[in-house]
Amino acid sequence: MSSPLTRDWVGIQQFPAATQNKLLEILGKLKEENVSTMTILVMGKGGVGKSSTVNSILGERAVTVSTFQSEGLRPMMCSRSRAGFTLNIIDTPGLVEGGYVNDQALEIIKRFLLNKTIDVLLYVDRLDVYRMDALDRLVIKAITDTFGKAIWRRSLVVLTHAQLSPPDGLNYDDFFAKRSEALRKCIRLGARIKKQEFQESNIPVVLVENSGRCRTNDSAEKILPDGTPWIPNLVREITLIISNGSMPIVVDQKLIEGPNPNNRGKLFIPLILAFQYFFVIRRIQRAIKDDIAKESKPLWELRDLGLADRKF
Repeated sequence: MSSPLTRDWVGIQQFPAATQNKLLEILGKLKEENVSTMTILVMGKGGVGKSSTVNSILGERAVTVSTFQSEGLRPMMCSRSRAGFTLNIIDTPGLVEGGYVNDQALEIIKRFLLNKTIDVLLYVDRLDVYRMDALDRLVIKAITDTFGKAIWRRSLVVLTHAQLSPPDGLNYDDFFAKRSEALRKCIRLGARIKKQEFQESNIPVVLVENSGRCRTNDSAEKILPDGTPWIPNLVREITLIISNGSMPIVVDQKLIEGPNPNNRGKLFIPLILAFQYFFVIRRIQRAIKDDIAKESKPLWELRDLGLADRKF
């Protein structure tokens, strides 16, 4: 599949000046670290705000968003270039269809990603979803089975619909902390990750508010309930993933096809053959020799040997 055309990142000019300056500063630090390209994979269930988040990062309507129209099955990569830096964001279809994980969508995503390198996974969900269930774990498991556990070391959880009032009078920060930990626990269970594997670096969680109702500060930047300008904060967290010491995910043919079942157990073949020789074949050989030694020879064979007249 041919790579999409890289366009100038004109959308960055639509941000307030304060946001533009912060974004350019963040990208400038990446270039100082010899990072000139960044590829972000956006995944999650349908209707959680994946495409809206892509549009918010780019500052333009690069991906179609429709409340009343179901998502298509094809991923879409938006490539934008600014001051020698290229940003690739891959929007993907929802991973759930009819209450089940959509294996067809996953297969299409894998084929689309062939020969691409994933620097960061944005796993998108909603802050205003209060419970995690078995389907969430199945989605996490499907992503893990597709890309391996290592994908979660390159991941950032994005919770949309951040401008909400917590239920039952809960404090906003407490609600966010509980929602984040519930999602992290779901990832650990779905990906079969031991808790100690993430003790050193917990999966970061950031808040996003894509709606036009999002509050703004005096500099006209979109802000979270605590006053944080969320677009530069999201981009900053993305860049921190790149420098966390883990390796990006290279999507090659081997990753797409998975392990070859014909290769399973090949390491044990020499051991099996050795066992068969020493404990089966050699025992059979000894048994045959013993039987031959004990067997009475026929008269004609004794006569040929000159032993026919002897008495035994």
